[in-house]
Amino acid sequence: MQIKEFLDVAKQRFKKSSTPYLDAEVLLAHTLSVSRVYLHAHPEKLLSDKQKQQFNQLIVRRERGEPIAYIVGHQEFWSLDLLVTPDVLIPRPETELLVETALTLLPVKTKQVVADLGTGSGAIALAIASERTIWSIVATDSSESAIRLAATNAQRLHISNIEFFMGDWCLALPDCLFDLIVSNPPYIAENDSHLQQGDVAFEPVCALVGGTEGIELINKIAKQAQKFLKPGGFLLFEHGCDQGLQVKEILMDLGYKNVTMVKDVSGHERITYGGAI
Repeated sequence: MQIKEFLDVAKQRFKKSSTPYLDAEVLLAHTLSVSRVYLHAHPEKLLSDKQKQQFNQLIVRRERGEPIAYIVGHQEFWSLDLLVTPDVLIPRPETELLVETALTLLPVKTKQVVADLGTGSGAIALAIASERTIWSIVATDSSESAIRLAATNAQRLHISNIEFFMGDWCLALPDCLFDLIVSNPPYIAENDSHLQQGDVAFEPVCALVGGTEGIELINKIAKQAQKFLKPGGFLLFEHGCDQGLQVKEILMDLGYKNVTMVKDVSGHERITYGGAI
């Protein structure tokens, strides 16, 4: 069979996916160690028996619902090619709004000290560090495997203005004050049905569930961060699309100033930030 025929067969098998042809292209390109452009340029190319076997194995994994990023071992975020494993969340395009917002809050041409809490693969911290090379970035995570992965991504991408610390949220931070603390923490309620659906069903529960109501960890971080922010510094969260008002209330009750919510492209309030006193 030719490349085109294999892609057509795989597409038919990915009926549960919202992007069946893209899934097929990504998996076949990974199998052949080529780009997706190559697949379109050489649709008549035949696969070896070994390549057929490898591709079929990947198809079976995807049919079972396993995320593409875990199958191929990497995911693009902010134009950065990041290694990912089942130990960390898969970086999602919507989280780029968190990076965009963070980059607008502080002066560009002066050195700033920024922390990313619960860094996972390092996506947010590395995106900020790549855009603001004179800033100092600190990234924390309670998972040793996540910290190792994030550090490996930094080395692969040759990003050096970043340090990694293992521990519980702000308590892992070094003894200094920060201009900005940013986090995409777990914010799903523990009984939410979405935990059993799609890619989320394969991701680490500890990186998804934010407590009984889903908001508890955001409250915890907001309290901790007060001791680590410079006067006028910012605390910035990504949260659930229906949690904006709750997060705003938490920050205002704790004394954060000028609390602001930012909407995503769908009009949902996904980002909330406030200034330290």
